[in-house]
Amino acid sequence: MLSAVERKIEQFVSDLNDKEVSGLYTKLPHGKRLRAKLILKIAGSSLSVVKTAAIVEMIHAASLLHDDVIDDAYTRRNKPSINALYGNKTAIMLGDILYSKGFLELNNISPEVAKIVSNAVVQLSLGELKDVSLSKAFNLDKEIYLEMIYQKTASLIEASAGAAAVLAGKPKDAYLTYGRNLGLAFQMIDDILDITSDSATLGKPALHDFVEGKTTLPYIYLYEVLDEVGKAKLRSLHTKVLNMQEQAWILSQMKEHKIIEKSYLEAKALIDEAIMLMDAQGEEALSGIAKEMIERDF
Repeated sequence: MLSAVERKIEQFVSDLNDKEVSGLYTKLPHGKRLRAKLILKIAGSSLSVVKTAAIVEMIHAASLLHDDVIDDAYTRRNKPSINALYGNKTAIMLGDILYSKGFLELNNISPEVAKIVSNAVVQLSLGELKDVSLSKAFNLDKEIYLEMIYQKTASLIEASAGAAAVLAGKPKDAYLTYGRNLGLAFQMIDDILDITSDSATLGKPALHDFVEGKTTLPYIYLYEVLDEVGKAKLRSLHTKVLNMQEQAWILSQMKEHKIIEKSYLEAKALIDEAIMLMDAQGEEALSGIAKEMIERDF
């Protein structure tokens, strides 16, 4: 039923009756549609469910447009980003248009669904701002990191699962927790892959997060186990364009102290809880989605 979601997004964009916006939308990569898949798996394929999935994917696309501008990212899934092709102003305005259209269409679903999704967008925006602020300094506070990734990434996945549960008449709280855990683990695994994957696989330079100033969970854990000389060296490399020797030092320290394994186990604990919750609901497909989250290549 993902094809129905794609058609609904295209219809929403077409309803705007603006050729430029329609043309720009065709340039956006669709991605894996994780949020739409979750909604369809939980709630089926009624019109209100398809509309909700389409709205959430439009909101996600809008957030990525803004994210690329903030991060000066010129590729998205190995293709030129909208800001690279048409400039930051166009990317920002396209994001605003998709956000606004999504909110307009939310009014036609239900007040509870609208509240759940709208709150997630507030959290997403707060998380984006927090991410920008945290990139200015070497953050050592794990709880601040977790709060940021919850807001920026997990909140919309949490809302997708919760809104779908409402539409399906299922117990909302269990699905909200499932979505939250899934989102947190998803971002943790992404942060690990930034360290362990090669540039061709990532579609961006390896260790790119650290160069951008993002102190993700593996770097927080690494700092905790280094001696004073190592701590000073890691701090000195923060936000720096790394040469091969500096990259190799970081990777060797990660390996020596088993940092990737420790970070992975934290993500796995969240997924194990999510699987337990969905098994209790008889949701084998959702348990499978959760398992896939932590079985990506390292």
